[in-house]
Amino acid sequence: MKNKILYNILIGLLTLLACLPLKVLYILSDIGTVIIYYIVRYRRKTVRHNLLLVFPDKSIHEIKKMEFKFYRHFCDCIIETVKLLHISDKEIDRRVKLSNGSLIEQIAESNRPIVLFLGHYCNWEWVQAISRHYKRPKINGEIYRPVHDPVMDKIMLKIRSKFGHILIPQKKAVRTILALKNTNESFMIGFISDQRPNSSNLNHWTTFLNQETAYSAGGEEIGKKINAEYVYLDIEKVKRGYYEMTFKIVTPQEGDGKYPYTLQFMQMMETTILRAPEYWLWSHKRWRFSKQDILNKQQQIK
Repeated sequence: MKNKILYNILIGLLTLLACLPLKVLYILSDIGTVIIYYIVRYRRKTVRHNLLLVFPDKSIHEIKKMEFKFYRHFCDCIIETVKLLHISDKEIDRRVKLSNGSLIEQIAESNRPIVLFLGHYCNWEWVQAISRHYKRPKINGEIYRPVHDPVMDKIMLKIRSKFGHILIPQKKAVRTILALKNTNESFMIGFISDQRPNSSNLNHWTTFLNQETAYSAGGEEIGKKINAEYVYLDIEKVKRGYYEMTFKIVTPQEGDGKYPYTLQFMQMMETTILRAPEYWLWSHKRWRFSKQDILNKQQQIK
């Protein structure tokens, strides 16, 4: 009962906030950037550490400039996510462009499932709007990790289902996707696969952004079970509040090992990030564990 009351209060306040025009919300974002960056200093050490790791040749002035741009974009993402509670189809269509929806329609014609790889880049919460730019597949969904707080989890589920996407908890992914496959209908499921796997699943490693990096192969493992086509969604921030998205077939290279599609996705993701680094989620502790640390821990357990 308490959670229900709190949810109704919060969703009501957020919806009222979402009723404001984006040009007003961006003013609030600018204010929020100053507060989060200079006063709260939200994860400043983590962001600085990650940027210094990936760009060792850049001066501290260049790092700080990139850092501030990240926080400005981060605050934009927050208000843009809230705006999903009250945004018209016409406005979202103006702001989210998809350059080649026909590629997905061609795959869907054969009723072949699609595994969509993407990352925490630009505004991943607005990605759901791409389904307005193609006719098939009609079934679109994404894998997500439930938020620990039940009230916030319910709010995020409401926001993420704005355009009718199905939301699949990570632990139910295999069972749900196999059930979808049995319907013989085309469908596309998004996997945000650029962040660190759970600490219990640091088994696969590659070089990503010049760092030894653990990666999750869950999307490819599930894709093998359903004979999926693998596609990458490249996103570009054209200007504030406007995004251009492009589907790209993931074509593995020879010698990519057991998970060639995942490794190729990571190379494509790396290219996207280096094009405009400030739009990636640098506040995540991506390189909290090194490969050697994990190997040493495994030896101790044995």
